[in-house]
Amino acid sequence: MLKDNLNTIALFGGSFDPPHLGHKTIVEKTLEVLDIHKLVVVPTFLNPFKQDSHFTTEERFALSKELFSIDERVLVDDYEIRQGKPTPTVETLRYFQKNYNVAYIIIGADNLENIEKWKEFEYLNTQVTWLVATRAGYEIQSNKLRDFKLLTIEVDMSSTEIRNKITKESLYMSINEMSVQDRAERIVTFLDDKKADELEVFNLDEVDYIAKRVVIANAISSKHAAALADQLKKELKPLGEEFLHVDESDEWVVVDLGDILIHLMTSEARQTYSMEEFLVELSAGKFSSPHII
Repeated sequence: MLKDNLNTIALFGGSFDPPHLGHKTIVEKTLEVLDIHKLVVVPTFLNPFKQDSHFTTEERFALSKELFSIDERVLVDDYEIRQGKPTPTVETLRYFQKNYNVAYIIIGADNLENIEKWKEFEYLNTQVTWLVATRAGYEIQSNKLRDFKLLTIEVDMSSTEIRNKITKESLYMSINEMSVQDRAERIVTFLDDKKADELEVFNLDEVDYIAKRVVIANAISSKHAAALADQLKKELKPLGEEFLHVDESDEWVVVDLGDILIHLMTSEARQTYSMEEFLVELSAGKFSSPHII
């Protein structure tokens, strides 16, 4: 089959130990800037330059499938895992070249320092355009690459940092595997990344209220609050969160997840309605019956 008749793809390989927001951002940005039919994510069985991995191959593959289920053009493939051994990128390339026009290989800027040590690097270098995701603290050593494009990534959290900050259980994206507190913290992390401000979580486990957690965040404007709500739905629904109701006004958006309420407000509305004062008094048991806010 002629190469021109094949679907064009980009390959994104890695340990994904675990997959995280930085990886997801790379995938999303790649789909924005490249004219491709598919982006194929290929978790390694074991990175050739590492002795072991923190998570099992099954866990890393399952986590990758959940995290990257953001677009029908993204395919998570277990080719390297099925090999049962470390697989050089050149072998993966040749495997996918049988059925696709592999136009791009996505790498992080941290890979460039030793990329010439990759098996058959010279061959790889003639076959693809490299898409290099920037990373703080790493220079782009472009003299090693025949053809490349830069992908500017502002999120810069390594897999090691992720493992140190959250538990293994909280990495599983299904809400059935997470406590309500973990879910609330994930919402706060997401909102913070989207430029929400003055984020607070109120624990209402000990009082009779319609939710177990209330998250409050300042939005820049009513338009920003609505956009945050839309992004929350896009990100969290695939992970199992059920959006029971979204109520929008000129200065306030309330997202009802059942056991979690999210208030996205302008700073003026937050001051006017004294949300923190109400929730502090509620959590202290000063109200004998639930107040709906």
